[in-house]
Amino acid sequence: MANKIPRVPVREQDPAIRATNFEEVCYGYNEQEAVLEASRCLHCKNPRCVAACPVNIRIPDFIAALHAGKMQEAADIIAEDSSLPSICGRVCPQETQCEGSCILGIKGEPVAIGKLERFVGDWKIANGTTPVVTPRNGHRVAVVGSGPAGLACASDLARMGYEVKIFEALHRAGGVLVYGIPEFRLPKERIVAQEIAAVEKLGVEIETDVIVGRTVTVDSLLDEEGFEAVFIGSGAGLPRFMGIAGENYNGVVSANEFLTRANLMHAYDNNYDTPIYVGRRVVVVGGGNVAMDAVRTARRLGAEATIVYRRSENELPARAEEVHHAKEEGICFRMLTNPVEVLADDKGWVRGVRCIEMELGEPDASGRRSPVEKAGSEFDIECDVVIMALGTSPNPLIASTTAGLETNRRGCLVADEQGTTTRAGVFAGGDAVTGAATVILAMGAGRTAAKAIDAYIKNK
Repeated sequence: MANKIPRVPVREQDPAIRATNFEEVCYGYNEQEAVLEASRCLHCKNPRCVAACPVNIRIPDFIAALHAGKMQEAADIIAEDSSLPSICGRVCPQETQCEGSCILGIKGEPVAIGKLERFVGDWKIANGTTPVVTPRNGHRVAVVGSGPAGLACASDLARMGYEVKIFEALHRAGGVLVYGIPEFRLPKERIVAQEIAAVEKLGVEIETDVIVGRTVTVDSLLDEEGFEAVFIGSGAGLPRFMGIAGENYNGVVSANEFLTRANLMHAYDNNYDTPIYVGRRVVVVGGGNVAMDAVRTARRLGAEATIVYRRSENELPARAEEVHHAKEEGICFRMLTNPVEVLADDKGWVRGVRCIEMELGEPDASGRRSPVEKAGSEFDIECDVVIMALGTSPNPLIASTTAGLETNRRGCLVADEQGTTTRAGVFAGGDAVTGAATVILAMGAGRTAAKAIDAYIKNK
């Protein structure tokens, strides 16, 4: 029986070698491995995996096509719901979504849906398939931000026939896909650039170096530039800090700044003149995926790298795969530990961080047990750099320069489930609305907003 076939393992770089380079950690499946893994799917009549996917990819159908060797058909099925399969196959938390709902996972290992999606996406890139361009319908929509929410919204609107233009603040399109996620998890030229190019082939125009709120405003796009609707998918790029003593010393940076310099500015590449300082020892404060990205990047840049997290390993919000890879690469984990002060030398450079031991108390609103300080347990960790990976919030620029656009107490745009904001004709989704979340959730929000924009323009 198909469910008796063991899950096909995925080949990876040796940990000792990959900890010294920025090449991709996971090699993914070859065709033989992908077809074998596809044979494990039970093709349930009521597939729970589809319902658990934020963009509702017809998972059993694309897997069936893959198993039959019909790669183009598999790619076309995924393309109905996702324009970024190679990206999502690499960075989505499948273990809590599609794979977490797979019936095979109840008594064994679920189908490796993410790795199969990645294989099909990579096949599509390698074979240069050309999407069908829908004739334009005469209506124009502006999209703010070229991250996953913006790309998903723009793709769906283009397929509906809309003339779509994306405005990106940075000099390169991709948002968090290019500045936030490290090269060793998500190759920029080989994968991200290719999938963005596929979006452009649908007829989507992307203009970079445009700061909405400064270069142009949402109001001017609607009132002067001829756009009938605007989607805001600008993400959440404003970093948070702890508010402890010493955070202004030289050597304390946000994970956003650190990863942007390393990724977008190629600071890890000696051929680029954008150095990044890590010293001999780096402490990363936080336990999410961004913290894992930062600490593993620091390790590859030659530093002894340590994660400091105030809860236990059971409460780590990062993907289990990323934690596992980090441990393999020699990352030190200091759990139940919380910084209380950053220490510096007489020249103002970081020399360490003072921490206190924690104990777990009662669960908080997130369901995780709240950490409580253990009195008199302070100790110091020597380091040269402290990276704060404590989450992010949306930049207030767009909201502050757009009439009638409301935000909540966290600085996120107020929008309903369809992405409709408090300003007529303006829609929003992804991290700009929810705060920092995942790539696939942002894509789902972008797709939902595209439907709402279509309905809004048709009903005008």
